[in-house]
Amino acid sequence: MLIWTAKFSRKKAVAAVVLMGVVMAALIVLTGRTPEEPEVPLPTLSTNEERVAYLRSLGWEVEPEPIETLQFLLPAELEEPYRSYNELQLSQGFDLTNCCGKQISRCTYTVTNYPGQAEGVQANLYICEDAPVAGDVCSSGARGFQEPLIQKGE
Repeated sequence: MLIWTAKFSRKKAVAAVVLMGVVMAALIVLTGRTPEEPEVPLPTLSTNEERVAYLRSLGWEVEPEPIETLQFLLPAELEEPYRSYNELQLSQGFDLTNCCGKQISRCTYTVTNYPGQAEGVQANLYICEDAPVAGDVCSSGARGFQEPLIQKGE
């Protein structure tokens, strides 16, 4: 049997803990994220089939063809109404500020499975460089609403 002993003072123990904390903080700062936070790649949405499949993966059943598709240039700096709309996007993990000054496509689909409302509901999907960057589900009229595309718990 072999027994090792070492003299370890409180001062050395505190110094070792502080050193480990500094190393961990440096790693977090250098990588830009915490070790538990895996980077999730955004899906590629270059075709209509990919867009419909993405909406279905979020729980929305939609008509297979969009009712409207348009392209626009997002301003270099977000001003109203984009700033308010980006608040909704931040709540679901999107951020339009990453696309300022870039071309955006908006594809609007008819939603067929909105709870309690059989018709008149649409899903807007905003795409920049073939990746989803924003989205919402909305309905106009007397009982109109606009809510996140990605529902909590998805």
